[in-house]
Amino acid sequence: MSQASFIRGLHNLPASGRGGVLTIGSFDGVHRGHQAMLAQVKARAQALGVQAQAMTFEPQPYEYFSGEQAPARLMRLRDKVDALLSVGVDRVICLPFNARLRNMTANDFVEQVLVQGLGVRELIIGDDFRFGCDRAGDFAFLRAAGERLGFTVADTTTFTLGGERVSSTRIRQLLEAGDLKTAEALLGRPYCMTGKVVKGQQLGRTIGAPTANVHLHRYRSPLAGVFAVRASARGEQFTGVANVGVRPTVAEGAKPILEVHLFDTEKDLYGVQLAVQFCKKLRDEQKFESLDALRQQIQQDMAAGRAYFSE
Repeated sequence: MSQASFIRGLHNLPASGRGGVLTIGSFDGVHRGHQAMLAQVKARAQALGVQAQAMTFEPQPYEYFSGEQAPARLMRLRDKVDALLSVGVDRVICLPFNARLRNMTANDFVEQVLVQGLGVRELIIGDDFRFGCDRAGDFAFLRAAGERLGFTVADTTTFTLGGERVSSTRIRQLLEAGDLKTAEALLGRPYCMTGKVVKGQQLGRTIGAPTANVHLHRYRSPLAGVFAVRASARGEQFTGVANVGVRPTVAEGAKPILEVHLFDTEKDLYGVQLAVQFCKKLRDEQKFESLDALRQQIQQDMAAGRAYFSE
């Protein structure tokens, strides 16, 4: 991730970042609907000879308001920024969603953020976009503000697949149901989680299935259970099985964790970024009466994972 292309806070925006074509959103998942919007932003930016920009927020607004009850996040901020840059956005601007931003009126947001902060030349936004503590900000409000303050506002084309609108909410529902194939179609790529491998309880070694553990740093995961997975770390590719959940047999933790057993390797991956691609759901997470019962099930899961990759 290029630091020059990722800006946290408007105070860090260089002069070269002003006057671009901008879109705004949570962009959770950077799915095909987002990609269609971003292609529109990129085309307009190239036509005008300016930067294509995407503005997002951290935490996401629904997380700020709902806390632990917020829907599961599809991706970390770092992965989101990488995905936005990979589809051709020149610069990602991330604003902290805090009390100051939450209390900002729609008019103040336009004047202080879009005009004074960004000097936005063109804004491309969905016609259902709403903003401002007074809920006064909508597409018509932006159009009128643009005419008054010197920027243009364009609508996005709704992207559909199979007659249905592609959305982060729909992808969450598919992942929760274990429908990885349809989720992949909506994302435009297999669903993946990434994170740094940390030391766990070392329990897996004692039951014949050492794991690379990744803390997800979120209250909820969009999927749960045991999966056949592909993984990559330091340029190497692996296959294996992974459990996503709260480990009810041995821990019952409040926050979910990703545990990955990689086939045919004993590499030390502590401290390394691991990317895990979910290929097939093997079963739901469950609580076992004993470690011996858990050990037997893990051996079955490993056999099922190997069988999937051998097909």
